[in-house]
Amino acid sequence: MTLVQKYALLPEEIDRQSLEMVQADLPAGLQLAKDEHYVLCRIVRAEGDPAIAEMVRFSEGAVERGLDAIRANREVVTDVRMVEMGISKALLRRRSVATRCLIDAPEVAARAEREGTTRSVAAVRELAPHVAGAVVAIGNAPTALLALLDLVDAGEVSPALVIGMPVGFVACPESKEELVRRDIPYITILGRRGGSSAAAATVNALLELAGSRTAC
Repeated sequence: MTLVQKYALLPEEIDRQSLEMVQADLPAGLQLAKDEHYVLCRIVRAEGDPAIAEMVRFSEGAVERGLDAIRANREVVTDVRMVEMGISKALLRRRSVATRCLIDAPEVAARAEREGTTRSVAAVRELAPHVAGAVVAIGNAPTALLALLDLVDAGEVSPALVIGMPVGFVACPESKEELVRRDIPYITILGRRGGSSAAAATVNALLELAGSRTAC
């Protein structure tokens, strides 16, 4: 018997068994609505660690705000291509939702040099005209989340939902602490953890929920 024959399953069965295993390993006592629970399951599956569940936070009504935006065919704006590429193209087509990312655009590099800042910050500033009513998924640089919050504070942008899941050490926990202090819809992972896979998994979960009322 080959290793593939011994361990490999078809995608649908992998998905089903994965969610069952996640459900069995989640910490006891989580108080979440049905749709929040499903999003959490998808994040835990993407990260491969049930312990991260205790660090996930939802603002009140955040999932519904995200679903409303997706059902209205609003864009999903991402900070990096890794998040954008992790979002299911089939689900995006099914919901007629487009993604937008400018991290590698020439105008962003020029703006970063002109303003003496990082490309992550410059990309968020360049994306400002597209943020109103959009789902913004940040899964890489804490500075991208900080730049977005600066725009929110200045009254320049009003996203439907912020998926704030940058990863790292410098300014990473602080960026998320700033996010949860603000009166905007958010889904985040407190502390240093997060990443593109978690941010993309959150978007995918919302795209799935927008078309059905599935729960793990």
